[in-house]
Amino acid sequence: MKVQVSEVIVKFLQGLGVDTIFGMPGAHILPVYDGLYDSTIQTVLVKHEQGAAFMAGGYSRVTGKIGACISTAGPGATNLITGIANAYADRQPVIAITGEAPTHIFGKGGLQESSGEGGSVDQTALFSGVTRYHKLIERTDYLANVLNQAAKQLLAAIPGPVVLSIPYNVQNELVDDSILGQISNLSHAHKVPISQVLVNRSVELIREAKRPVIVAGSGCVQADEQNILTRFCECLNVPVTTSLKGKGAIDESSALSLGSLGVTSGGYAMQYIIDEADLVILLGAGFNERTSYVWNENLLKDKTVIQVDQNPQQLEKVFKATLAIQSDISVFLQLLYDTCQSNGLQKKQVIDVQQFKSSIEANAVAQGQSIFNQQFDLVKKFYSLLEHKFTEGIVIFDDNIIFAQNFYRVSLQDLFFPNTGVSSLGHAIPAAIGAGFKADKPVFAIIGDGGFQMCAMEIMTAVNYDISLNIILFNNQTMGLIRKNQHQQYDQRFLDCDFTNPDYSLLAKSFGISHVKIETEEECLKAFDQVNFNQGINLIEILIDKDAYPNYSSRR
Repeated sequence: MKVQVSEVIVKFLQGLGVDTIFGMPGAHILPVYDGLYDSTIQTVLVKHEQGAAFMAGGYSRVTGKIGACISTAGPGATNLITGIANAYADRQPVIAITGEAPTHIFGKGGLQESSGEGGSVDQTALFSGVTRYHKLIERTDYLANVLNQAAKQLLAAIPGPVVLSIPYNVQNELVDDSILGQISNLSHAHKVPISQVLVNRSVELIREAKRPVIVAGSGCVQADEQNILTRFCECLNVPVTTSLKGKGAIDESSALSLGSLGVTSGGYAMQYIIDEADLVILLGAGFNERTSYVWNENLLKDKTVIQVDQNPQQLEKVFKATLAIQSDISVFLQLLYDTCQSNGLQKKQVIDVQQFKSSIEANAVAQGQSIFNQQFDLVKKFYSLLEHKFTEGIVIFDDNIIFAQNFYRVSLQDLFFPNTGVSSLGHAIPAAIGAGFKADKPVFAIIGDGGFQMCAMEIMTAVNYDISLNIILFNNQTMGLIRKNQHQQYDQRFLDCDFTNPDYSLLAKSFGISHVKIETEEECLKAFDQVNFNQGINLIEILIDKDAYPNYSSRR
């Protein structure tokens, strides 16, 4: 039986487990949209294609499934690029389906053509650096192979985004439905195995160490192995710090938690590693600029280092490890725990972690070096109330990273997604909306006023689809990071950082959503008593001083 290529694409998406696709139609992608009409896939109309890509990423993060977005040719496709780049940097399985002008007008200056012919925009070149696989499908004879390659990248142990661009006439072509049988089994890749010899060597290094410490990264969270990590640490009395993306790998209220490691953190973990640790175990944590304090050599100096990562490209990327192991984090942790148990390793006699943190903080305050002063007490109060109100967990997409990193202790019930990757302003709201289609906990988008104005139109997407969402908006009428750097490094020569905001109460009213403005701790307490965080859309505006600067330097 003959079927249209557009129908094959829709069935391919269904085979991948896609049940929601975010995007915006246009003439060159309407055949695929028509195929979606009778499918089981829910289509979500966004306000801008960048928002569609961010929503697909947020959906993927909260579900662990493939996220999907769709756009027309030309500007529709190019508008996706930042969101696809974010998925690429964070290794998210996101598929984008884009239209293209008909092949018979390639090179003739067709409307919205992006084939690269005749001086037109070259979409393949634009996406080549931010995808794991991108194909302009000009013929049907290799369609099955293209779909197999796309699935392979989306379902890989280390996935990444895929973009398939399909000319209008190709979408309408008829192919034999047997083509669907030529597509390989659409299942996830097997976990990376590990040699017991390497596990045994790790156990010996742990046995020899007096004060080991674990640096847990996003690999621990993605592997969903927080419980086994917690059991292992408690069994051996090993303190844990996390990268920013690894927050939640261990309950941060635990007696063994050192909090987050990184240049924008309070510094407890860094000081503990330098002063106390003799063995550092990095589990799925990239030693990037933020985590490493801009690659501070003192962090790992004279330390025994075990590095475990599923991605071989991360191993010994910027430092030499005593033992570098490529393995799925869940496989390694379970084997390590079992082997330590069978070998009868004893608890380590380490110092009181919480007392150590208190001492570091007290010294910093006494010397005027604390990362936050009393000007941030309102923000600190907000996060304290947030933490205590939602003991059963929430979902957080955080663009304004530094506050939550220091003030919010992520629990094992929380899902915390900081805006890392390409760190694009405006990410949190659309990503949170995407997650809201499947999340079973209250969803929060935390964002500054600069980023808010890059994505505020997507609030109407949440309104249109009845998605509950809590937007925490920090209003200081400036691009805070830029102003801080111009204050610290450029002799307060402020340029293009300050601006005037709209009246957010009126803006919220125009959207038909709730608005609360918080200027004092009393108003903050009142908000937590009155706001329904579980239903509807809430815009919670928190005012902070534009001349209040966190006390850290990123050397930028």
